[in-house]
Amino acid sequence: MIKARDIAGMIDHSLLRPNLTIEEIKVGCDIARKYQVASVCVRPCDVRIVAELIKGTNIALSTVIGFPHGTNTTAMKLAESIEAMEAGVVELDMVMNYSRLLSGDFDYVAKEIQAITRAAHSRNAIVKVILENCYLTDDMKVKACQICETAGADFVKTSTGFGSSGATRQDVSLMRKSTGPKVQVKAAGGIRSLDALLEMRKAGATRIGATATKTIMEEALEREASGTLLE
Repeated sequence: MIKARDIAGMIDHSLLRPNLTIEEIKVGCDIARKYQVASVCVRPCDVRIVAELIKGTNIALSTVIGFPHGTNTTAMKLAESIEAMEAGVVELDMVMNYSRLLSGDFDYVAKEIQAITRAAHSRNAIVKVILENCYLTDDMKVKACQICETAGADFVKTSTGFGSSGATRQDVSLMRKSTGPKVQVKAAGGIRSLDALLEMRKAGATRIGATATKTIMEEALEREASGTLLE
């Protein structure tokens, strides 16, 4: 039986909405600390604030790179990544340049991911590459996963949460089948309940990006207290 703490250990608590205030960021970090989630994923401008708010916990600090469209130059993404890591970030959620992927410029995509992963791994950080599946065919999703794995990415991720749709079980399953065991899958976008999280877990996701962390965790704790199996 999966425990509530196992659910918490899958969640990257997302604080990425562009209109969030600093006070809302602080409340979000309170939620993250209460449930002891895997990480807090924040906007680049909030990294130093959040680093202090989660100091002394086991919660990882993560941020987004090239967000939300992935069209920044490689040099800009690399600079953004290095600045974030110097401020304490240990997990980078980087948006793939899916425009270049759709254009068939696979070498560009691969070299960019490799540049970020090399910089991250040299600083003991990990990279999750966001594919933004809503704009890709299944063949392109498979190709993107293969590029990510070859380039050294630690995770492939379904969505930014700001595209035309979010995570689906079918996409997670496809991504899991399209990568080897060293690459993990993160599902993000529209996962707002415990059952939705468990569905993604069964499909092969090991991390979940969520804004509805409180709702998910309260349901998990309630089920655990009642002895209900969580899977």
